[in-house]
Amino acid sequence: MRVFSFPRGGLTFEDPTVPSRNSSVIAFLPALSVIPLVQHSDESVTSLVSIGDTVTEGMLIGKAKNQNSVNVHAAVPGKIIDNVEWNDADGKKNKGLVIRLQGAFERLGRKEKNFLGNGMNRQELQQILTDCGIVEMEGSGKPVADILSALKAEKKPLTLVVRCVFDDPWLAADYVLCKERLKEVVEGSFIIAKVGGRIGRVVFAVSYREKSLGETMLAEAQQYDIPSTLVLTGSKYPQRNRRELELALRNYEKKEGYDFGSFLILGPATLAAVHDAAKFHRPILERYVAVGGSAVRKPQVMRVRIGKRLSDIFNECGGFIDTPCRIAVGSPLSGKTVTTLNEPVTKTSYAIFAMLKSQAGDFPQRDCISCGECRSVCPVGLDPEELYKQITILRLKRSAMEECHGCGCCEVVCPSCLPLSDVITGKIAEDITSDGGAGAQ
Repeated sequence: MRVFSFPRGGLTFEDPTVPSRNSSVIAFLPALSVIPLVQHSDESVTSLVSIGDTVTEGMLIGKAKNQNSVNVHAAVPGKIIDNVEWNDADGKKNKGLVIRLQGAFERLGRKEKNFLGNGMNRQELQQILTDCGIVEMEGSGKPVADILSALKAEKKPLTLVVRCVFDDPWLAADYVLCKERLKEVVEGSFIIAKVGGRIGRVVFAVSYREKSLGETMLAEAQQYDIPSTLVLTGSKYPQRNRRELELALRNYEKKEGYDFGSFLILGPATLAAVHDAAKFHRPILERYVAVGGSAVRKPQVMRVRIGKRLSDIFNECGGFIDTPCRIAVGSPLSGKTVTTLNEPVTKTSYAIFAMLKSQAGDFPQRDCISCGECRSVCPVGLDPEELYKQITILRLKRSAMEECHGCGCCEVVCPSCLPLSDVITGKIAEDITSDGGAGAQ
């Protein structure tokens, strides 16, 4: 089969400190859980419980206020013992409820009732997804019910894209989930396709290195009455970004004579969660997480309860070899540095890493040498060097913010260690050149 990719830029990213993709391990149930009350956007929920209250597994403990928030459930049974707050590296304030584990589990190890046999319409599916707090787990954390609701205004044909593009080794947890819950991922995609809207085709977009996984998914999809297609994509980063993935799919569409119309793109963790909600009315209680980095003694892919603290997770991986210089959630290419190991796993925490100084490459920022490496890897065709200098030296407006999607390729290859992407997208302050960091021309 032919491989379809985006036409320019990008890079191949390898990391030997990523955990093995062979299988997952089930993490221990946490004695203390910190359940975040801010799980989408910047909007917290209305807490339904107080200190001293007893909660059950899967119980609704936070009610969404509006479309900028999402329902929150207790991942474990126990007692509410505290309210906590913390600031992340960007200064955003977070709130959470601390649950001390106790009591019996309502779902763990028990057979659950199947609700799909009775059938459902789109409104019922959207309500179930809202009630269960199902969000886009590989991206923004936006409620899936809101994503489906927005499709009602779409007049073009619709294609659901199952995004299994592994252009970043830190997507190991999603790959393991695909292998271990393949039937649920595929069934979740067809639940969305049959009930969620006017979707006429399901496309499994799979990076070519995982061709056998894609073929297995396609074979599993043959039992459903909606057409399905396998498209092999490139594995170069950032192939899974929406823009780059759409470029590859449009190229396939043109070459093969399809009419895909508009795309609804969802990842495997999200689709497995849709399956669990629609079939068993189960909220998101756990997450596949890749835990690794050079500072971690025993990297592994873990199935972790939402709310488990990072300190407990690292301890379960054998602790640190030495003091890490950076701990973050997500990929080293775009991850968010954590400020405390008491931060919990959330619905969108697909990876956690701890780096030693030797891995982080803690090199000093130097003057730009105008080598052009950043231009060669930009998938959008921008000139990061010029934009960086316009912003930091000339103080011009960030005219390219909307075009730049912050993939970070330019920063990875920059020999002067300049924060190109962060400055262009406005993630960090502009006033960083008092020491001449942008360099002379």
